[in-house]
Amino acid sequence: MKIIVDMMGGDNAPLAVLEGAAQAVKEYGVNVVGVGDEALVRKTAQENSIPLDGIELVNCTEVIDMCDEPARAIRQKKDSSIVVGLNMLKDGKGDAFVSAGSTGALHVGASLIVRTLKGIKRPALATMVPAKKQAYLLLDCGANVECRPEMLAAFAVMGSCYVNKVEGRRSPSVALTNNGAEESKGTPMLKEAHQLLKTTPGIRFVGNIEPRDVPGGEVDVVVCDGFTGNVILKLTEGVAKMLLGMLKQMFLANLGGKLAYLLLKGSVADLKHQMDSEEYGGAPFLGARQPVIKAHGSSKAKGIKNAIRQAKICVENDLCGTMQSALDELAAAQKTEE
Repeated sequence: MKIIVDMMGGDNAPLAVLEGAAQAVKEYGVNVVGVGDEALVRKTAQENSIPLDGIELVNCTEVIDMCDEPARAIRQKKDSSIVVGLNMLKDGKGDAFVSAGSTGALHVGASLIVRTLKGIKRPALATMVPAKKQAYLLLDCGANVECRPEMLAAFAVMGSCYVNKVEGRRSPSVALTNNGAEESKGTPMLKEAHQLLKTTPGIRFVGNIEPRDVPGGEVDVVVCDGFTGNVILKLTEGVAKMLLGMLKQMFLANLGGKLAYLLLKGSVADLKHQMDSEEYGGAPFLGARQPVIKAHGSSKAKGIKNAIRQAKICVENDLCGTMQSALDELAAAQKTEE
């Protein structure tokens, strides 16, 4: 298996990307095709004693920056690591693509270069979010700000497939984010989406979920438009960071706090591990014809390694093929209703 990795994407590139890729080669037995500034990557590897065994390098002369307008960058920066990597994926020179670079450029590139599954106009950005009971899949979390009911139904189908194939959960539950649990709550679009999800084949829809109940982790897939999802994601990250910071201050405040920390050290470590987004690696663009994984822009080596693991599982389980079959079933059911 060949995983194409953007060596220039992210705040800590290329060092963190190289470290993560080397760890993935060793632990998961994959081959990595690294796209980027080859001279810089080789120099970084040499200076930090990172082995390049199992890593093939493809030179690129351009980089898409976070400040670049996504569509223009994809059209104009043809020799950037993102464009070259996505074209290699499309041409069958790799099985999946991983990047910690520009989310917007990856979204546009996945749509225009890799193309989308039949029935999907634009891929949804999905991510596993840590929660009390277990992590849940949130989609869309930023790619499509406004969504129609049929788009949310497609997100539910794809999210259910992902959680089943990648996370190994049988018959995952799916909920629609709303401002109330009752069917009558929400905007006209959400009311229509609720009724559509009730009859969507291949998913276990459990109704609406209020934002205050989302962090409980009682459902496997939380469906919403990209604006709502992005707010949920960033608020969750902010609250988690605040609470962990408050815990640290409390333990360091005095001798009693320090003694309490020694007693609870194992539990605190478990909590930090549970809330660590790098454990899940990245956010897949569900709806692309081939696996495209967006690692967090601030990813360190562990985040990159786990994003590559995520890509490997997607390929092994033919996630895109499974999603296409489920979407075909959804389209047939909607046609019958018409």
